[in-house]
Amino acid sequence: MVEVTVTFHEKAVELMKGFAAKKGISLKEYCKQAVLDRLEDDEDIRDADAAYEEYLKNPVTLSHEEFWRELEAV
Repeated sequence: MVEVTVTFHEKAVELMKGFAAKKGISLKEYCKQAVLDRLEDDEDIRDADAAYEEYLKNPVTLSHEEFWRELEAV
């Protein structure tokens, strides 16, 4: 593991401490979860952007019924 140090304004720390306390976790754990959640969101955005780029190359869509028929065929 690697330790990382981050500096925040006091008001931000107090706000984070309040949210951490409501969740029953430490400030350290709250910050860790927040960063990991952001990483997951960023990966989802990257994947969505890639899927959209792929769609732009071949903009074929299916109706709801067609989608379910194709899914059932798999």
